[in-house]
Amino acid sequence: MVPAAIQLSRESAPDYYLRQINMLNLKQPFAGFAASALVIAVSLGFISLFDAPKFVGWVAFCLISFIPMEIVVGVTWNCNHPGFAASLQQPAKGLALVLITLVVGVAGGAASFVVVGGKVSPPSPMLMTCTITAVIVTFWATIIWGGWPFTAMIKNPVAAGATMLVACYAVNYLLFRVLFDYAFMQRAPVYTASLDPHGLFNANLVLVFYLTFISIMFLVLNFDLWPFTLFHSMMKQPVLGLVWTLLCLALGAIVFYIGIFALRMDPLQFMVRVPIPFIFGSILVLNMLQGSLFAKFSQPVKGVLNALASAVLGSVLAIFYGLLSRFISGPLSPGPPANEFEIWLASALLGVTFPFLIFYADFFQFWQIKNPESQDL
Repeated sequence: MVPAAIQLSRESAPDYYLRQINMLNLKQPFAGFAASALVIAVSLGFISLFDAPKFVGWVAFCLISFIPMEIVVGVTWNCNHPGFAASLQQPAKGLALVLITLVVGVAGGAASFVVVGGKVSPPSPMLMTCTITAVIVTFWATIIWGGWPFTAMIKNPVAAGATMLVACYAVNYLLFRVLFDYAFMQRAPVYTASLDPHGLFNANLVLVFYLTFISIMFLVLNFDLWPFTLFHSMMKQPVLGLVWTLLCLALGAIVFYIGIFALRMDPLQFMVRVPIPFIFGSILVLNMLQGSLFAKFSQPVKGVLNALASAVLGSVLAIFYGLLSRFISGPLSPGPPANEFEIWLASALLGVTFPFLIFYADFFQFWQIKNPESQDL
């Protein structure tokens, strides 16, 4: 943090004090709550610009296509690369990073539209699913594996991140071809036989398992990687990535089995009641509030409290979005066969609000709400 006297010597006094007046300079957790409320309001306003079919089709597809690159910029590059963008002051830095994300997202989305979607418009369920799973695979590569082996083999962070992203698209496409089957949709008007990979499992079940898997990743993040941190040898790649992946598979399978087979919930209804609210709540607790709610506690108590807060905040906001859906996008039918409400809610939470939250918290560093140089108590 630059002392005020030195800062004043670098810029005129009026400019300095004007900047201080314009910035709220809130501390956590108040900064996180204020920023979250602002982004949620903007997100709901954005969603209201489109009717439901267009929103869950082209709009959701385009926004979700940007998220893999957003993850690379925020996680692998930690918003410090490329250098020309990272060296800028806010809001120019945030705008530059968003622009980079959008350019790469357009390229990735266009490639997916051709290869996976067969140029069918509006985007088919196959294309939408493959686009969503690309986000999950990128999360898996950047967070669970820490970018390994790309960050270990390629010293240039920009090249490592770009190479890893291409690999994520390739792995995701391979898994999509092997695992996903859309035979259950054959009588639906949106079904396109030529785009169905005819994989091993019901596509809805696989998608929901993917999301349940990644929700366990966020559970571990709530615990700051405890209990892995108790074992020094486990905190190195590729051991950490392997163990963390196996844990997510095991716990994810248990949660998935309970919800889908024991409680016999519709897969997409389970998706918007369990894994998606928890993921969304974890983004609020970890990224927007920056882990400040229970910072004074040590693990594992802190993790339990973080996880409970994530579940409660995510569930409350999912209910809030659901109550507003009628006024924003009109009546939406819940449950099978169309699951209009569930698809809308998933798109609203993770397709729009999630990337907007990350843009503001990480790319723009809470610009005008929180001074990134200040220390929270």
